[in-house]
Amino acid sequence: MAQQQLDEVRAVIWEKGRLRLLDQRLLPLQQTYIVCSDAAAVAAAIRDMVVRGAPAIGVAAGYGVAMAVVARYAAAPAGDWRQALEADLTLLAESRPTAVNLFWAIERMRTLLETINGDPCAVAEAEACRIDAEDVAANRHMGKLGAALIEQRCAVMTHCNAGALATAGYGTALGVIRAAHAAGKVSQVYADETRPWLQGSRLTAWELLHDGIAVTLLADGAGAHLMKQGEVKWLIVGSDRIAANGDVANKIGTYHAAISARYHGVKLMVVAPTSTIDMSLATGEQIPIEARAEDELLSFGGQRVAAEGARAWNPVFDVTPAELVDAIVTERGVVLQPDTAKMAALMAG
Repeated sequence: MAQQQLDEVRAVIWEKGRLRLLDQRLLPLQQTYIVCSDAAAVAAAIRDMVVRGAPAIGVAAGYGVAMAVVARYAAAPAGDWRQALEADLTLLAESRPTAVNLFWAIERMRTLLETINGDPCAVAEAEACRIDAEDVAANRHMGKLGAALIEQRCAVMTHCNAGALATAGYGTALGVIRAAHAAGKVSQVYADETRPWLQGSRLTAWELLHDGIAVTLLADGAGAHLMKQGEVKWLIVGSDRIAANGDVANKIGTYHAAISARYHGVKLMVVAPTSTIDMSLATGEQIPIEARAEDELLSFGGQRVAAEGARAWNPVFDVTPAELVDAIVTERGVVLQPDTAKMAALMAG
């Protein structure tokens, strides 16, 4: 693949009834797409981290449903295809537990399909494409809104990857960084390496360098010391689920970084579409936190790095309390110092 601006590189591509997913496990050394032709393949790709990032997972799930509709309707056009489809929707929903965009996209597709009489295939495909296009538009709008919050040229810090690779295009947190950089507001980007999958090292750095944006990597434990130097003014992150009170679930290590930011006077900006906001959960304590295999910490690149017999605790996400968040940026607007009332107003507006 030729080097190009990352708002043109797509992690999720719909092409002639099949879904092409950029295999993010192989980046930055290889740029390889895998092809999914059914819902089971999409679910496996989500579960195995071929595609990751809450918005991108939601977009992929929408296309997974569209492919399942084609298969189920072809097998049972007389009317019982909806019942058969539920197995595919369940398979997709069980692929990962924390990113609410997954469930939002599935429910959006299900709700539409309940209203269809006759052949549902074209309608399902069009809706999945609409979810895709809406995400890109939302990311560009959030980029502008978030960049407007940065009042002076400064260094910014980010954790994990919330860029084009985690979305349908352009990115959430990196969308803000892209827009702010274009406006001359960003002097330097610092990215945590983000163990154990190294999304910061492998993905965020790759994206920013393709866009000509200077990036410096940090060990995950170095952020507080960096913030103490006074150069960094904003910590900008994405989210996989936001509770009704503004508590934010994001990649493990975000809570740690948020505490350091508050202590050192660094502002925290969370950038996420409203599909990431789960108003059914009162607080972040109710957000399900995915735990993955111990081997992701005990080994690296297939080589054991921990002492034999050691165990590992491997939660993939943590929850940052709303009181540590200075701004939540969505496509509907910005919520400053979020709380339950402000989040309800945003979602009702």
